[in-house]
Amino acid sequence: MDRIAIVGGGPGGLMLARLLQLRGVSPVVLERDAHAGERPQGGSLDLHGETGQRAMRLAGLEAEFAAAARPEDQGDRLYDVDGSLLFDRDEPGDDRPEIDRTLLRQILLDALTPGTVRWGHRVVAIAPTGGGHEVIGEGWRERFDVVVGADGAWSRVRPLLGDAAPAYEGVTLVELGFEVERHPAIDALTGSGKLFAVGDNRVLITQRNGLGHIRGYAGLRLGEADARRWQALSPEALRAALREVFAGWAPALKAIFETGTFIAVRPLYALPIGHRWASRPGLTLLGDAAHLMSPFSGEGVNLALADAVDLAEALTSGSGWRAVTDYEEAMAARAAIAAAGAAQGLDGAFSSEGAGPVLEHYRARVSGS
Repeated sequence: MDRIAIVGGGPGGLMLARLLQLRGVSPVVLERDAHAGERPQGGSLDLHGETGQRAMRLAGLEAEFAAAARPEDQGDRLYDVDGSLLFDRDEPGDDRPEIDRTLLRQILLDALTPGTVRWGHRVVAIAPTGGGHEVIGEGWRERFDVVVGADGAWSRVRPLLGDAAPAYEGVTLVELGFEVERHPAIDALTGSGKLFAVGDNRVLITQRNGLGHIRGYAGLRLGEADARRWQALSPEALRAALREVFAGWAPALKAIFETGTFIAVRPLYALPIGHRWASRPGLTLLGDAAHLMSPFSGEGVNLALADAVDLAEALTSGSGWRAVTDYEEAMAARAAIAAAGAAQGLDGAFSSEGAGPVLEHYRARVSGS
């Protein structure tokens, strides 16, 4: 396993590269973006103690994470559609400090040997050759002993291992952005972490990010064809559509989509819960490429980082591909639990029962049950 290619330069792929380098292996990360800042990297992430934070410790990056993380931004607020505050916990209650995805990615990039990431290397095909696989891009091709798909929802590597594909979950999020200085009402509404407003299969969310930013989402149940149509709407048309969807909600809550800057329309997709494949020497997956799920469990990046820890161990154990097969089984079992929780969280938030299921979840977290 001398030559390892990691397809995808997100947190999971970069963490794997870092851990392999610490073990004396020199992987290559193939990233389609031309540079680190080409695309928005998403909002705030919370790293959990036994998965995300553990990975940062093992990568020797605990101090860098602590310097960039925001433990003060772990609060939760829940509102009903009429603006009634049903739950309010502003003090840090969990060991799940927040960090902006862009900052987390930069910490990992800075920790890698220069030249590890090959920017502008979009993979278009992968073909078996000479006991390994040839990775083919636009104007380049290279052979590797192992190819790891860390390339997210629409992975180029996953189809070589099976037929599973992400399915639309029936929910679409409209993503919005705010600046604390320009949006004091949203700042006050959000509190010290995340706001949920829930009712009749609709959700409004705001989440505090670093550097004075707040990320917002307006979510609803929507057919897949309509979700695609919404992706083509202008900001004015989107705002008009959301006014109709959220008619009757409290004005203070509707300010989330009335005043925010539109970023993207994001239909939610997920792989089948318990997704597995027949292990194939030289090819494996981690993160969303292996177990894409909705964000309503808060486990996505944590699972990807935990996958990286276990896969680095397997690839350097000296036990051959059997160790990677064992990693795949353990990873799939762990992910199945989180994916079931994500599906339950999605159904609880987008429910005809209104805020009740979400309120029950928050109370259970506080009580520890």
